[in-house]
Parts: sequence; structure tokens; C-alpha cells
Amino acid sequence: MNQEIVINLPLETHEVPTLRELVGWDGRHFDYPILFERCNFWAGLRDEKNELIAFGYIAGMGLQHGYMEDIIVHPQHQRKGIGQALVKKLLEEAERFGLEIVTLTYASKHTAFYSDSGFVPCPGGVWRRKD
Repeated sequence: MNQEIVINLPLETHEVPTLRELVGWDGRHFDYPILFERCNFWAGLRDEKNELIAFGYIAGMGLQHGYMEDIIVHPQHQRKGIGQALVKKLLEEAERFGLEIVTLTYASKHTAFYSDSGFVPCPGGVWRRKD
């Protein structure tokens, strides 16, 4: 990987929704650019064609605790260490930012990835609004 993961990489509002859709997620087009205004910071990576190929962010009150979300790597660039580098960069920024705790939720199939990234699996819960 010759490109560098950049904190608060300048992004067009369509880029993250497009990347989300490439990995099979809902684009959440209405979240952007609002997300950039409300999260603590984000990180991104572009390829040699200047296409966004990785994105993630940490949100919270900016006090002791932050929440990491949307760790996304373009399908053509997965399994090359980009995801681990992205998480590492976000955690380095969290430390610089003064956060003491970063949490996230993930599918059980990703336990090894996040454990290798320094997260300790623990029980928790998720509330979802009923539609």
C-alpha cells in the first residue's frame, strides 16, 4: 500500500455511500455530509486513481469514550491489510484526541479481525427501533 490513510480526508458527499453500496450495505445517502459534521473524526484512503477505497470513523461526545463505525474497504482491495491499517490509524487518532475507550459492534465472523486490532470481545446489547 503506497497511499497513506488520512485523518479527515476531504470527501465528496457521494463517496462514502457509494463505497457502502459496493460492500453490500445500504448507502445511507442522507447521512452525508451530516456525519462529517457530527463525528469526532474519520479516516480514508484513496487508490492511485483517486477513488475512495477505505473509510471509517469514530463518533461520540469527545470526552472519554468514542464509538468506531463503518470500517469499509472496497471489495477489490480487501485482504491486503488496509482494514487493519485503517483501524490502527483511527485508534492512534483516538489516543491523540484524548479518548480512553473506543467501542464498536461487529458480526461474530469479524471477531478475529478486531481482536487482532486490539479490541477485547465483551458482551453487550443493541437496541433497534421497530419499523
